[in-house]
Amino acid sequence: MRLYKFSRKTLETDIELEINLDGEGVFSGSTSIGFFDHLTNTLSKHSRMDVKILKCQGDTYIDFHHLVEDFGIVLGVCFREALGDRKGIKRFGFSSVPLDEALSSVSLDISGRSFLYVSTEYLTGSIREFDMELIEVFLSAFVREARITLHVDVVRGFNKHHIAESIFKALGVAIREAVKIEGDTLPSTKGTL
Repeated sequence: MRLYKFSRKTLETDIELEINLDGEGVFSGSTSIGFFDHLTNTLSKHSRMDVKILKCQGDTYIDFHHLVEDFGIVLGVCFREALGDRKGIKRFGFSSVPLDEALSSVSLDISGRSFLYVSTEYLTGSIREFDMELIEVFLSAFVREARITLHVDVVRGFNKHHIAESIFKALGVAIREAVKIEGDTLPSTKGTL
């Protein structure tokens, strides 16, 4: 099984996660941010990656930015390390997922290179106290540490909850596809990822 546990403590946050890329999509624990828990659970379910939050504390009395960003950092490190030598992975994943009127498309490459594109025009406003811009903050931190290339296109939508959830569902499905083991060789002409 491709498992990894990692913790990171700063003056702003204290986070410890364990993931299993070959899991059942089980999410446990809490970030202490209700809507972010919902998004993380959605990602876990649709990627079939088990995400166990062992500790997640932060200065949320200021706002949610530090916790969301640092959660992305820790999840990205776990993802990168759980992949191991990457031999046999499919490497690429794509998904286009609707949620009622919202439609999001995600393309990713486990390339060893960090790049993020997000169509941010839909990531405005907030859902209760959760600012939609935090989705890009999370994705940026995750992509940087996971060392993947990720393109997120929100095609349409007006309900913020639906837009956010369709992004995380599409990301989950794309991750599930990209980490799939298809053989025993490295999927790169360079010989490294």
